[in-house]
Amino acid sequence: MKAFVLTALLAITLTSFQNTMAQTEKKKNAVVLNHIAVYVADLKIATDFYQTVFDLEIIPEPFKDGRHTWFSIGAAGHLHLIQGAKSNVVHEKNDHLCFSVASIDEFTAKLKADKISYENWAGAQNTVTNRVDGIKQIYFKDPDGHWLEVNDDHK
Repeated sequence: MKAFVLTALLAITLTSFQNTMAQTEKKKNAVVLNHIAVYVADLKIATDFYQTVFDLEIIPEPFKDGRHTWFSIGAAGHLHLIQGAKSNVVHEKNDHLCFSVASIDEFTAKLKADKISYENWAGAQNTVTNRVDGIKQIYFKDPDGHWLEVNDDHK
């Protein structure tokens, strides 16, 4: 009887170990986001904006040509700013980057202090959208007119 119980425990343990290894192997082969590139007209202005508004950390970039700034954006990877875009390009609101913050109220206060206007999805100035799932969100543009969303989603 002891031998049967030990054999059963060993079989359960091995099966569990194999399942864990299979899941780990599957995760190793998963596709992950590496970076998002944003084409900008003036690298210094864009770099200052993203660093000031989002408090992003600049990380080393390999080109050293004065046309790139790389930021760490946590587990999502990197944000790469690349100089060379034409000025006055119109960008659609549906084409946006989204950052999450702990508090929309604190973030909008920071935007107001920095004299950056924001709007809700419908376009009402200095107004927050309350989504049906309870998430609060706002939209505003970077110096090149790229739309940015900030919300308080923490999934």
